[in-house]
Amino acid sequence: MRVKEMHPLCCITLESTSEIGDQSPEPTLLRTGSAVVYSNINGSDIINASDVAGILYKWTNYHKGWRSRWFTLRNGILSYSKNRRPDHITGDDVRLIGNLPAGNNSRRKCRKSVGIVHLKVSSFRESKSDDRRFYIFTSTKTLHLRTNSKKERAAWIEALISTRNLFQLRPLNDNFSLLQNDVSISTERLKKRLLDEGIGEGLVNDCEQIMLSEFSEIKGQLKSLCDERSNLLDTLSQLEAANIEAEASGVHDGEFQLMKQLSSIGRGKYSEWSTTESSDDIEKQELDEASDEEEANYLDANECFSELHLSGGSVVVDHMASNSIDASAQVTRRTKLPDPIEKEKGVSLWSMIKDNVGKDLTRVCLPVYFNEPLSSLQKCFEDLEYSYLLDRAYEHGKSGNSLLRILNVAAFAVSGYASTEGRNCKPFNPLLGETYEADFPEKGIRFFSEKVSHHPTLIACHCEGRGWKFWADSNLKSKFWGRSIQLDPVGTLTLEFDDGEIFRWSKVTTSIYNLILGKIYCDHHGIMHIRGNRQYSCKLKFKEPSIIERNPHQVHGFVEDVSGKKVATLFGKWNESMYYMNGEWTSKPKDSSDSSLLWTRNKPPLNLTRYNLSSFAITLNELTPGLKEKLPPTDSRLRPDQRHLENGEYDKANSEKLRLETRQRMSRKLQENGWRPRWFQREGEDGTFRYTGGYWEARETGTWDGCPNIFGEIDQELLTSFEGS
Repeated sequence: MRVKEMHPLCCITLESTSEIGDQSPEPTLLRTGSAVVYSNINGSDIINASDVAGILYKWTNYHKGWRSRWFTLRNGILSYSKNRRPDHITGDDVRLIGNLPAGNNSRRKCRKSVGIVHLKVSSFRESKSDDRRFYIFTSTKTLHLRTNSKKERAAWIEALISTRNLFQLRPLNDNFSLLQNDVSISTERLKKRLLDEGIGEGLVNDCEQIMLSEFSEIKGQLKSLCDERSNLLDTLSQLEAANIEAEASGVHDGEFQLMKQLSSIGRGKYSEWSTTESSDDIEKQELDEASDEEEANYLDANECFSELHLSGGSVVVDHMASNSIDASAQVTRRTKLPDPIEKEKGVSLWSMIKDNVGKDLTRVCLPVYFNEPLSSLQKCFEDLEYSYLLDRAYEHGKSGNSLLRILNVAAFAVSGYASTEGRNCKPFNPLLGETYEADFPEKGIRFFSEKVSHHPTLIACHCEGRGWKFWADSNLKSKFWGRSIQLDPVGTLTLEFDDGEIFRWSKVTTSIYNLILGKIYCDHHGIMHIRGNRQYSCKLKFKEPSIIERNPHQVHGFVEDVSGKKVATLFGKWNESMYYMNGEWTSKPKDSSDSSLLWTRNKPPLNLTRYNLSSFAITLNELTPGLKEKLPPTDSRLRPDQRHLENGEYDKANSEKLRLETRQRMSRKLQENGWRPRWFQREGEDGTFRYTGGYWEARETGTWDGCPNIFGEIDQELLTSFEGS
């Protein structure tokens, strides 16, 4: 038997089933679109509302991991602190979830560092991968919480739902839209009816005016209530946003009481509406936005709680090591490059072309005007702009849909080319031993790359995401043909999911045309084979451009199973989007409804640069506050010629580039004398370079042994020894 009711947190239909048997209730989350539904399998009623308290483990940051916190659920407000606050008085009306562990009874000074969550403007969901975790989402932050057992999580979830019942309100979203559209009524039918009954027209007009007047008054009252409700919710959001700073310094008791009073107001005349919102991206957020800046002098909650004597179940504290991606403080990233300090100067193309036709481009000394303010190490990370496709692929494979997994992997392999459109400048060639790190907690990824060989030029990279790892070592064989440049990539890209499925592929050829006459543009052409170690593989063809081509940048391919049967077709453009259809198709469908979208390119930035950098690329060379002190001396962001170019200091950039290229000529001799990469190691004699680990640990401690200052001044004695050899 199905019973439909409204979910108290999300204001959507809740379905529960009654099953035969003496089974314990198992909380389950069901999703429809972006909504989250909580159901109880045995159809039991939700517990009555009461104040609840207990210990939960809160994800703080990558360095400190999970920390125990004292949580109190009261009056529609969930508050937490590192220790029990004086106003967290427990009694018969407070239900404790879990017992406090026995331990040291010594008293510690209880600081007042409190976090506040208003349930009226928040939502939650349980983790699918861990039956002890659940998440609470607000407009300003996400709390990642963990209990000691599945039973305790169910108790907290029921308590949240029960408390939320105090604010269970019927949705009036339709009414809001009506008010915004200026509601009006018609009296024509009423007038006609009265006139048909023989009532005089003057009396009918009087009745009409009375009716319109009453309606106008009711409409004004309703609009006033809606405005007051909106103001209340804005106030709650502002208080919660202000509380982010208050968590580190402590919240005064007066402010805490004010928040409680505002929450209680919400249970009065405004209690007819529910404001719970759920994000469309909740499925992609496992440890995405967890943040809590902690004091270095940490006070564990258990040491303060052991003196309490409360009734209830049992809470056992264990500090589980977390291998999650660092989801510490959110970083505000820039949206434009610095304004150039100098006016850009022209350069003679002919004087360069006649001396360099047919040469390897890596050996051609080009002025800095031909560079963009990024290194090849950073360009490797730019391929991961659409890493959410790999997150999605991991989830599909985890749910047993291997076909959608490889389709998303194929879309990811194509998406890396999207940012190359209009990018006519070459990246800086890294120095031997140069590195680059990228820690993007908002994307759930950490990336690291290093130039591991100077001759041949090799760059190795390693990236970790949510349920997957990606690594590659790559080289570009380039030829300069006067009117065009051809870049042939050498190397393999490897993607491994946590369940053991692996995909490997290589990039296609890139050509840059019209270096002398016409508009410069680039294109990609060739065959890309994405080989999997299980059921499916994929073959993509990047169509080569032609003079009469009216529809450039085309990509078309198939997914094949182990027997060679084509089970899906992919098509699209590498600079726009990719679609797929089940089965084999030889041409693009006329009706787009027959296909499904896999990926679409992000919109270009509002602040365009002469380099045509994407919004993502603009952030790659940025030194965010506090980052410079944490970087090793080999990081690309510390490279002076690249920094001067970004700032528009072209003369300084040219002189620094010349100095560093002189230093770079030492690299081959260093390599022959036994130089080895610091963070990568080759597998076998001709194998790929793999990350050996240790970089992020060294970053935590600031220990950069074996990382020389490669951008510093040249040792004259060393230079003389190289010139004489």
